[in-house]
Amino acid sequence: MVYHERGAWAGLIGAIATVSIYAVLVLTGARGGELAAVDWFPPMLWSIGCGVGVSIVITILWGIVAGIRDRASATASDIRDRDVARFGGRVEHALLGLAGIGVIVLCALGADVFWIASAMFLGFAVSTFVGGIARIVAYRRGLV
Repeated sequence: MVYHERGAWAGLIGAIATVSIYAVLVLTGARGGELAAVDWFPPMLWSIGCGVGVSIVITILWGIVAGIRDRASATASDIRDRDVARFGGRVEHALLGLAGIGVIVLCALGADVFWIASAMFLGFAVSTFVGGIARIVAYRRGLV
């Protein structure tokens, strides 16, 4: 497995961790009440920080293990990696654009700030997750 594919897997794990942590923190903060009444900003920041941290730690540890096994190919990169990265980026940007439209619609409807921020947060997480899936599929099956 090449360096960039390991990074895509780490990003997937980080995205899952980010959304999971945020959901748990918000749901426990609501205590069965209205979600919009929860102080959502600190849990969101902590979730994003923890998700990024998880991705970084996984990437570093996986890179160390790969470097021990085969030092030369642990960080090797070629044109295929660039093409896969572009493909994954296009998928991410498309989904992020859709999330942005959803946020604009929520603003136009006068939704609570909690829902607007959570929609954008979820849009970032889903675009990262689906973009990572697209990269992994491209590595495994190739680009069409």
